Amino acid sequence: MGLEEKLTFRNAKVFPYSKEVLTSEALRFVAELVNSYQGFREWLLDARQERQERNNADIRTLCFPERWLDDDYSARDDPSWKVAGHPDDLKKRVVEITGPVERKMIINALNSGADCFMADFEDSFSPTWQNIISGQKNLIDAVKGTIEYQDLKTGKQYTLKEKTATLLVRPRGLHLPENHVLFDGKPVPAAFFDFGLYFFHNAQKLIDKGSGPYFYLPKMESCLEAKLWKALFAQAEDTLKISHGTIRATVLIETLPAVFQMEEILHELKEYASGLNCGRWDYLFSYAKTLQNHRDKILPDRDQVGMDQNFLESYAKLLIQICHKRGAYAMGGMAAQIPVKDQVENEKALKKVRADKEREVTLGHDGTWVAHPGLVPIAREIFEKGMNGRSNQFEKTYEGTTITREDLLETPYGNITDEGVFKNIKVGIQYLEAWIRGSGCVPLYNLMEDAATAEISRTQIWQWLRHGKLTPRLYAIAEGVAIEEIKREIGEERYNLGKFADAVELFRETATSEKLVDFLTLPAYEHLCLKELMEG
Repeated sequence: MGLEEKLTFRNAKVFPYSKEVLTSEALRFVAELVNSYQGFREWLLDARQERQERNNADIRTLCFPERWLDDDYSARDDPSWKVAGHPDDLKKRVVEITGPVERKMIINALNSGADCFMADFEDSFSPTWQNIISGQKNLIDAVKGTIEYQDLKTGKQYTLKEKTATLLVRPRGLHLPENHVLFDGKPVPAAFFDFGLYFFHNAQKLIDKGSGPYFYLPKMESCLEAKLWKALFAQAEDTLKISHGTIRATVLIETLPAVFQMEEILHELKEYASGLNCGRWDYLFSYAKTLQNHRDKILPDRDQVGMDQNFLESYAKLLIQICHKRGAYAMGGMAAQIPVKDQVENEKALKKVRADKEREVTLGHDGTWVAHPGLVPIAREIFEKGMNGRSNQFEKTYEGTTITREDLLETPYGNITDEGVFKNIKVGIQYLEAWIRGSGCVPLYNLMEDAATAEISRTQIWQWLRHGKLTPRLYAIAEGVAIEEIKREIGEERYNLGKFADAVELFRETATSEKLVDFLTLPAYEHLCLKELMEG
């Protein structure tokens, strides 16, 4: 029996493009990855749980590692090592745009004038089976250069320009399963599935075009998880007879444990690493999640927690310091604002974007993220001016600056307000409702929101309830008021026709549970799969 024959499908509809994506060769490739590293991945997930239990008991377990892998190893001891040289099309990353692997989004993002586009299977993506398979098909067509889209409402035709952004892909995190595909009766890791299919179908075509298979790696918590990705990369390259080091990966530093191991993560991936990215919205979620048991580490309203807070500025400075010391790109975070029709509100949004990007380039970042093509020119203008036309700021090393554990764990200042409670509930419910319907990237209140928003929203509510800053009775009242406000804003008919009842229940369960659910997307995905099953 071939390994691919151990793969079985569950509630997985066949679409016109399924045969092109799910070839026997591609499935064999994925099965080999799962067979080799499923056990290592499960061990790493168990290690996450053990680490969280230690953090719950004693915050001092969060520390910079010394010689903790073995007696002879420390990435910090050798000042000479650097990450591998960067491919030409990843040497300038001044502006990167992100978005889900939807056909129109891919075309618009590649045409946006950004240097790079991160096509996303993770936080801005709802993993319905149709979305997953169509997303892979869309990327196959994008790499071929044949991707097209026609808007049926307007009749407008979308095609690729001659010059497009460099493509990077973000697979789902290591914690997520792909419930539609089983290996030996167990769901395959979603990260392996997303990475494996994209790499198999597109790696050689990208190389032939003078580019390569480039990735963003999400939700990493330790350098041992980086070791898993290194092993996956090496096996993938060997299987397709591609030279080692062809793959390039940028790691999102969006968990609190990972910030203490950034140098070790780069060291593990040094032949593959392109840089690190400040995934600051998920980082807020991880701060609250990691420190969930400590009542002196409670986040105020998320709108009050800006990058000027010491714990966030320290995280960004440390990332820049380590990246530039090791020859890697230090990427800034997302500008979630989107252009709006109201001129006054639009000016407010653009002012925030300008201030955020000016702060990033002054701090020393080599590039930044935007969520909308309309923000590409603003971000480019600010970064190119701040960097004097250079492609990076590697000379900015913060030599002599010491970032301490206390800096990274400092409690943010601010207040918990009724408005903050209502906003968390309103945004969390509306995002979840869209996610259940199959849309993972949602414009809400002049911001482009993704799963990180819902994670922050429900985790803050949980934290405030857990430590007595909010009572169950006041939560129930606030939820009721928030629901009425949503109905008033979108109309009761639309509310009743949507999936709001399901979204309210999911948000309430994860925000008020006795134990904090690790990731909102885990129970939400179970709900999504059940919905697909019931709808046939």
